[in-house]
Amino acid sequence: MDMVWAAKSARTVVISGVPDGVLDNDVMSDILVIHFQKTKNNGGDVEEVKYPTTEKGVAYVTFEDQEVAESVLQKSEHQLEDRRLPRYYPLKVTPYCENVFSSVTSVLDMSVFKDKFVLEDLIQELKKKSTALSFGPLQSSGRISVQGSFPAIRLLRDFLLLKAKSLSEDKNEEGKSHQTPKKRQQKHRLTRGTNNFVHGAEGEKQVVVLDTDIYHYMKHFFSKELLANTDVVISDIIDGDITTLHLQKVRSRPDAGQVLKVKEKIENQSIKLHNSLRKERIYLEGSTRDKKKYRLVCESVKSRYPNVLVIPYDTHIDVIGSSSAVFEFTQEAKKKIESLFQNR
Repeated sequence: MDMVWAAKSARTVVISGVPDGVLDNDVMSDILVIHFQKTKNNGGDVEEVKYPTTEKGVAYVTFEDQEVAESVLQKSEHQLEDRRLPRYYPLKVTPYCENVFSSVTSVLDMSVFKDKFVLEDLIQELKKKSTALSFGPLQSSGRISVQGSFPAIRLLRDFLLLKAKSLSEDKNEEGKSHQTPKKRQQKHRLTRGTNNFVHGAEGEKQVVVLDTDIYHYMKHFFSKELLANTDVVISDIIDGDITTLHLQKVRSRPDAGQVLKVKEKIENQSIKLHNSLRKERIYLEGSTRDKKKYRLVCESVKSRYPNVLVIPYDTHIDVIGSSSAVFEFTQEAKKKIESLFQNR
């Protein structure tokens, strides 16, 4: 990632709940600047306000100092007020990078590199390259756990794939007549490991790793376009935050490239959703009967938000959608829940 953009994103916050259509956009931008410059709102000097955006009711505010952005995020409630507004408007302020992927953990098998690199040195290189990730201890087996945002882990994966590919190409360039039995054995082991790592990139099978929330959203709203394909059989394995899709060509179909095409479509849609989706969590409280009321309220509110996905669990309800839609959904649902319990 470009360092300038990375620094700017750290100084930027996402504002949801901006009253849409109430005032001219320029006036609303001025009101946002005034709000986030006030000391009582933990604010400071504003460098830029981006409003309107592609999402209704959403603005992006960039501060001159990262400390101010962090301070603004620490304030529990933001109420937008101005004499030009008809009333107060509650705002939700979140980090620019906050989305469905809060943090995921992946286990890397680095043993495929041990014939060419000192693994400890390679891990140090990865740590310098991927400062947004947290690395666990390197195991004797060559495995290491990595925690961080899904895009950061994806970038790390791509980097390792390129390194593995270059090693494989270097091996192929060596003349077979000059190889000792030991070298041939090492080459076989490296090639086998690399093929497993890239999930059979040139074969009839492909593997796609997705964030589970992204997968649920994709399955609900894009199943026909992406997951229902007569030429490719798709099976899923859901393991906590991570879902693995196994794609395999239907034997009666001759087009081997179709599997790769479907994989690319799924990955491209996953990136788009990652950049646009947000997740809010509504925790369930009280008795089993009370929790059932929570779920019923969310189901009733959902009818007015067709692009929001509601996923109920035993202890909470996840609401996934665009920033503005999720914000408005949760505000409405929480008000109904509060009213319901106050009137009983």
